[in-house]
Amino acid sequence: MNQDVLDIFVIGGGINGCGIARDAVGRGYKVALAEMNDFASGTSSGATKLIHGGLRYLEHYEFRLVRESLMEREVLWAMAPHIIWPMRFVLPYHKGGIRPAWLIRLGLFLYDHLGGRKLLPPTATLDMRSDPAGKPLKPLFTKAFEYSDGWVDDARMVVLNARDAADKGATILPRTKVISARREGGVWIIETRNTLTGETGTYTSRMLVNAAGPWVDQVIRTAFGKNDAKHVRLVQGSHIVIRKKFEGERAYFFQNPDNRIIFAIPYERDFTLIGTTDRDFNEDPKSIQITDEETDYLCKAASEYFREPVRREDIVWTYSAVRPLFDDGASKAQEATRDYVLKLETEEAAPLLNVFGGKLTTYRRLAEHALEKIGEAIGPKGKPWTAQSHLPGGDFATKGYETEVAKLKSNYGFLSDGHARRLVRRYGTRSAVLLGNAASIADLGQHFGGDLYEAEVRYLIENEWAMSAEDVLWRRTKDGLRVDENGKRLLEEYMAALPAGRMAG
Repeated sequence: MNQDVLDIFVIGGGINGCGIARDAVGRGYKVALAEMNDFASGTSSGATKLIHGGLRYLEHYEFRLVRESLMEREVLWAMAPHIIWPMRFVLPYHKGGIRPAWLIRLGLFLYDHLGGRKLLPPTATLDMRSDPAGKPLKPLFTKAFEYSDGWVDDARMVVLNARDAADKGATILPRTKVISARREGGVWIIETRNTLTGETGTYTSRMLVNAAGPWVDQVIRTAFGKNDAKHVRLVQGSHIVIRKKFEGERAYFFQNPDNRIIFAIPYERDFTLIGTTDRDFNEDPKSIQITDEETDYLCKAASEYFREPVRREDIVWTYSAVRPLFDDGASKAQEATRDYVLKLETEEAAPLLNVFGGKLTTYRRLAEHALEKIGEAIGPKGKPWTAQSHLPGGDFATKGYETEVAKLKSNYGFLSDGHARRLVRRYGTRSAVLLGNAASIADLGQHFGGDLYEAEVRYLIENEWAMSAEDVLWRRTKDGLRVDENGKRLLEEYMAALPAGRMAG
């Protein structure tokens, strides 16, 4: 049994759980976090990967959420300029379209002025007959509106929050499932089991935070024994990735006849990401995968806009995730609120905070609001601090990405431009830690495909809790798009042969 009494025990290693743990330990609380799988292995790596206000949420009058999200865009960009960057979105329009031009203009006017935009450029109107953005689209679209939002490597944002929490003293427990939690003597007694080794543990904490995402009700039912828990509405969102469909760094916002929207976004330099869908999901979240219906929907919706249709055979990868939306009784999945709800239970001596809903863009503010409730329950410590902080590797100027790339290439002359760019996008200033004293590409060790070498894999194991090839290829990086089956097998063999004790702490 862990003899030390924790202040806070967090269940769930998605963006909300890791964000709360990081904020809390930075204020001086004693914190532990348990995640039953890998970090960001659920909802937090299955997003459309946007840091955005949520233009479509204005139609559902979610003004508070949109304003908070808009205000967070530049805060998060400054926190992590390696994994977050601005992106311009092109919204094609034609007369007789889904929404009238005046409504789109009004929405974009609010979007420009609700959220304290300083660095991001404002909305513009494009003539698609002359603008390069019109080239891949059907000639029907002669006009478009262009606005700003942001892009994020979602899974990396999660693991960097976990890393920073650990660096500040939190106990981080990946592959650790909470099997029971009970109140006893004014504290929580939490029983855990390592899902790889079977090793069990017992922790004592003054407070418990349930941030299990799609499993939040399941935790309430199984760990707490409350069989009637039903607070979240599970909504499936699926995406397809195809070979690059268009040139340039701008993304597209497409409106569909059913009033839903999809994005087509430049992805990992050589690809285009298309999504998302919105459909209710009533099965076990761990079994989620894209359906034939969703695949057909995304191909058809994108083909309504692109000159060259999107076909099934163009797809190189798909991913799906379940969004755990707070169940507000909305009739359609796309109308259910994207806002978050924090429910504090203080009726008994050991408080419990359940976290419902939320989105990538608002995770930091959600954590601050959670800390307000934690302060009410067990006494406040410290002040809000994360708005001026940096995630690991993000300690450079907000617009300093190109400078960091140039610096890395200067210090490691053997790196190709593409390799250097991808390293800075993943690790920022910590790229130099990863590369160490390497003087040639051979010094990076075994090559697994793409630009993935042994030195990077070692770094991910020792610093970011990577335990499997999937952790490396699809969450810590997206090298799964470039590493073939033989490279994957070599990576699995390499990781399996490593001695125990190399894992991140």
